[in-house]
Amino acid sequence: MLDSVVKIKLLLVLMMGVLSFEALAKSDSLLLQEGTASFYGRKFHGKKTASGEVFSLDSLTAAHKRLPLGTWVRVINQKNGLSVVVRINDRLPIYSKRQIDISRAAAERIEMVQDGLAKVRIEALDLDELDRLVDYYADKEHSGLRIRPFHRVVPIPKRELDLSLKKVKLERGNFFIL
Repeated sequence: MLDSVVKIKLLLVLMMGVLSFEALAKSDSLLLQEGTASFYGRKFHGKKTASGEVFSLDSLTAAHKRLPLGTWVRVINQKNGLSVVVRINDRLPIYSKRQIDISRAAAERIEMVQDGLAKVRIEALDLDELDRLVDYYADKEHSGLRIRPFHRVVPIPKRELDLSLKKVKLERGNFFIL
């Protein structure tokens, strides 16, 4: 029979495996797009964006071809794993080969300024943002974007039977539960 310490270790390993699988599934579910990112040049500083805001090199904003204005996304530099959260407030031209154009401040946070371009992963910020995108694109084209609902696991409370007996009365070989 296994020692209790070994049982505990096996249980912990199993639990960690389940939790890491769930985290990986959730992370993969947030993926919207992979591709190339660039960053805004200085000549755009102070100019109006598609949302009507004035662009600032110091803001954490971005331009995208199709994501709705106001959408929050996480941009992850695939070379070094660094990430930044930006809000979409501008548009890239449809013919652009880039997937996203981020502000200089955002580019500095993911250390892509020196290279100028970076291979990135664009993710919805959280499951609520993903739900908003699913609703937004319900009747719209979203080519190039990976938009699909995430089915959340609903926890079911553990139920146990109470098998303990309160009182037992013995009467001529028969048991009665009182």
